[in-house]
Amino acid sequence: MTPIRERLQALDLLRGAAVAGMILVTTPGDWAFTYSQLRHADWNGWTAADIVFPAFLFSVGFALGLSFPRPFGEADERGQYWWRVVRRVVALIVLGLALEATNNLAIALGAWFPGKPGLDGLRIPGILQRIGLCYGFSAVLLAVTARRRPDGLFHVNLRAIATAIVVVLIGYWALLSFIPVPGYGAGRLDIAGNLPGYVDRMIFGVSHMWQYGNVAWGQPVFYDPEGILSTFPAATNCLFGVLAASFWRRSSDRAPLVVALSGAALIVLGLLVDPLFVINKRIWTSSFALLSSGVAAIALAAFGMAVRSATAVRLLTPLRVLGGNAILAFVIATLFGRLYGAPLLGTVDNRTSPAAWLDHAIQRFVGDPYIASLSCAIVVLTMVTLLLWPLHRRAIHFRL
Repeated sequence: MTPIRERLQALDLLRGAAVAGMILVTTPGDWAFTYSQLRHADWNGWTAADIVFPAFLFSVGFALGLSFPRPFGEADERGQYWWRVVRRVVALIVLGLALEATNNLAIALGAWFPGKPGLDGLRIPGILQRIGLCYGFSAVLLAVTARRRPDGLFHVNLRAIATAIVVVLIGYWALLSFIPVPGYGAGRLDIAGNLPGYVDRMIFGVSHMWQYGNVAWGQPVFYDPEGILSTFPAATNCLFGVLAASFWRRSSDRAPLVVALSGAALIVLGLLVDPLFVINKRIWTSSFALLSSGVAAIALAAFGMAVRSATAVRLLTPLRVLGGNAILAFVIATLFGRLYGAPLLGTVDNRTSPAAWLDHAIQRFVGDPYIASLSCAIVVLTMVTLLLWPLHRRAIHFRL
């Protein structure tokens, strides 16, 4: 198997694993019976569920890093690059807003989701919006810092990327530590007093933020996990992916080992920073960016080793199916999730959601409510994978 093919298959597997994780986390049969590692940490700390989105951002950066070295000297080449970046960023943001609108539609249909049914309650931040912004930030940084080598191609400036990571992570810590929040003061990292939440409340207004961003159900919204300020440290997950791609390209034979050791170092560094700047996915603290990038790097290295075995490649085909059309898989899964939680079944006086119906049906056979709830998510994951399988067999991959 060629090194290029190994890199691309490992990338697809990492993206596929991230999408699969997202589906398992967001589509249980009953939220009250969800295994702890499939729940996001309430605030500080982390679980397996918290690593899913950072791993996808890491894969975005890895794909971007693989696009270098590239010709970039002529105006046409630069124009094509910038057009592609702008188009993808805009497309991701627009698609993300459209998906958020389906949440309001589900509420209008009677879903239990908190929020308002109309556009007055449309959430402006979101998963795809953050992917678009992190990708755009990373793509711009790569382009403006790239260095032309004797071969005429522009290569990734590793020193500039590493410097940007350090500046962003230290700068984010400084902002949250020393900029006072009106009514709360400086250095507050709790749900109500953190700076990212305050910025989002001032810019978006609470009706356009994540309606679960509160201390307890039904209380005022204080933060959005995909808000403005926290997008900057999230972008470093992309940049770590860029660095991983550069290392992988330089030494393809030893790349998995180098990336895995680097990932382990990032995890240790994140844990060491934790007492100073607590690990928190909700506001994407610098320690969380380090730790989650490290876990993603180790996962990528593991997949890089796995693709060297034909048997492993066959066994991991479902992840390749999801990873080959990751954004499409995310869109389909999100739409499933909207319908999944809406009261679409039953009589007018006794409505229930497909999730509740399926959960009750499975419990008749397995008994354990946790296993039944997880089984519902596995059913959704299987359905999404099967829908994408014909595209995978025909090598059809949708790219924004």
